[in-house]
Amino acid sequence: MQQLMLVCRPGFEAEAGQELVDLAAAKGAFGYFQPVRNAGLVRFTLSSEESAEHLMARLHLDNLVFTRDWLVLLGDCSLPAKDRVGAVVDFLKDADWAGSFAERVEIRVPETNADRDLGNFARKWAAPLSRTLKQAGLLVSEGGLQPRARLEVFLLNFETAVIGYSLTGNRAAWLSGIPRLKQQASAPSRSALKLEEAWKVFIPAEYWLDYLGGGKKAADLGAAPGGWTWQLVQQGMMVTAVDNGPMNAELMATGHVEHVQADGYTWQPRRSIDWMVCDIVDKPRRTVDLALAWVTGKLCRYTVFNLKLPMKKRYEEWLVCRERLLDGLEKAELNCRVRARHLYHDREEITCFIERLD
Repeated sequence: MQQLMLVCRPGFEAEAGQELVDLAAAKGAFGYFQPVRNAGLVRFTLSSEESAEHLMARLHLDNLVFTRDWLVLLGDCSLPAKDRVGAVVDFLKDADWAGSFAERVEIRVPETNADRDLGNFARKWAAPLSRTLKQAGLLVSEGGLQPRARLEVFLLNFETAVIGYSLTGNRAAWLSGIPRLKQQASAPSRSALKLEEAWKVFIPAEYWLDYLGGGKKAADLGAAPGGWTWQLVQQGMMVTAVDNGPMNAELMATGHVEHVQADGYTWQPRRSIDWMVCDIVDKPRRTVDLALAWVTGKLCRYTVFNLKLPMKKRYEEWLVCRERLLDGLEKAELNCRVRARHLYHDREEITCFIERLD
């Protein structure tokens, strides 16, 4: 039985599972999913003859919106209290695990884990487990060629581990897709973390200066109190903050912000600028149309915007928005890079990124 484990935001298991069912079917691979409700974990079982690893080779994580991270499942391993390390060694030998396949093992716990003892155990257990696996020939010694995979041990509790592996170049940059970002005291709101995460997910680190540096001009639609504006200012940008509500006083004192009291859905700049960002809570299709107007009108080169999903039929609404967005760009005959992801710092919204390449 070939399986994948998907990691998503707790409560969005059905959306992550259905998305993979659809994308796999488009590649001629068929399967079904079993969500662990509100655990942020989904097991996807292939009913076709295709291997889970082969499917991952044909689908990149970047193409998934609701899945933050994923791994090929080897199976469930029972952990006896007296010898948990030995149980993992025996499990991998029985699974015919190739010792040359990986040089590292990562210990994970579910995002919803509330047992501090389990979290502390996972951190302390990593070193002795790794050492024993290398001694048993189940991990390759470090320093050779880049391994194809990383061994993953997902601790559901003290008695059960889900064991699998993630593929180099096709997994999240951070464990379980959770970046460790620090909320700065000067940021007007925690929403600042959403824009920072979006940049980290959508823009390779080596290109940050190209995309964000050089004194660029930006507009923040629905800016108050200024979380996203603050992030733009941190990059040295001159920002037009559009909102009828009040802006943070310390942010306005930087001299990098012009506050325009207007409706973010109707305001437009007189000249083209570099960035438009929008975190307005409204109907997602309206926000898609707003983004299309800016991009197809060449009012900006880059945009990050959030689509607030409804409580029901969230996946279906995303499909409608995606189709609306791609159709609009195609009709405008624009060459664009489009990405979307349900970020760790998102709640009921999806963050989208568009870059005009022409």
